[in-house]
Amino acid sequence: MVSSYIFSSAAHKFHLLEISSICFFIVTFLWPQTFLLYLASGILGCGAALIWTGQGMYLSKCSDETTISRNSGIFWALLQMSMFCGNLLVFFLFQGKTHIDESTRTLIFSILGGVAVIGIVFLLTLKNTSTFNVGADEDGIPEIKQSPKQAFVGAMRLFMTKKMLLLSVSFVYTGLALSFFSGVYGASIGFTNAIGSSAKQLVGLNGVFLGVGEVLGGVAFGLLGKRSAKWGRDPIVITGFIIHIISYFLVFMNLPDVAVFGDTDEVAYFNPPIPSVAMLCSFLLGLGDACFNTQIYSMLGGVFAKNSAEAFSIFKFSQSVATALSFVYSTHFGLRVQLVILLVSGILGTMSFCLVEWSVKRSRALISNDCETVDNKK
Repeated sequence: MVSSYIFSSAAHKFHLLEISSICFFIVTFLWPQTFLLYLASGILGCGAALIWTGQGMYLSKCSDETTISRNSGIFWALLQMSMFCGNLLVFFLFQGKTHIDESTRTLIFSILGGVAVIGIVFLLTLKNTSTFNVGADEDGIPEIKQSPKQAFVGAMRLFMTKKMLLLSVSFVYTGLALSFFSGVYGASIGFTNAIGSSAKQLVGLNGVFLGVGEVLGGVAFGLLGKRSAKWGRDPIVITGFIIHIISYFLVFMNLPDVAVFGDTDEVAYFNPPIPSVAMLCSFLLGLGDACFNTQIYSMLGGVFAKNSAEAFSIFKFSQSVATALSFVYSTHFGLRVQLVILLVSGILGTMSFCLVEWSVKRSRALISNDCETVDNKK
């Protein structure tokens, strides 16, 4: 949560540091050494905390209540294009290869490094957030320059509010879902021998279809930004959860329980497993994730606009803890237990998000009624 202080006080100065950590991580793969990989991973984690908090705060600064949903959708679509393009590139470059040779590795990470450098250039051209308007959010917590200690205390105070505690349940669910579709699910497809010789190849396509779902979700909510602002965020989150329920059921039917532990000849209820269903699940997982994340960004950027650094740091902190926890238990629990955990946490996360959204709607309705009453008296 220290990142909330950094971005509430000097956001623009840290853009170079954030992307530089990504560049350093990428460059280590050009000369793969174990100690360098661990070192770069630690540095990357620190940089990721800065960039995720910073981009969330910047997004909220560039938006208002009428545009935050649209901007969140556009941001998410552009962000997830990397998943689609990157996995598609790797899919074609790895075709026919039993191992990654040096020339292929060099080509891939040179491309990634070049893209990261371009990212640095674009970040440095962004307008400084100090020129934006400041004020107070709905909870009356003003945005002022603070010391690291004050920023940490402020973030903890925000975390302990009723709205943020409820939203944290949704944050945790997105972290659990993230670890499942980014690590567990793709590996389970590759470990299911009954799929056939294409099982390993489908791992790469899994990332492509995930990206397609994420991008389409972001584009859809970007185009429907004004309407979603009118209808509210809860219908989209509920839709995302229904999409995830469908994908979890299909995963349960298509892949064996032990597929998470390594190569297996076992089958589930679909015998043999259906590759097209596996890719459909990938698409649905990505689409449902886009529903949740775009609306969480919209919620934090709209409701907590003047404390966006603290709000987004709490979001990434909660999500990252849940992701790490999921990666730990995923090595001990079978696929079915993990799907049950996702289902239960998804129900709780959806309910908690809707409770906050309904509370926000009621508050706005009361304010609107009060304004109308004052106007009538005049």
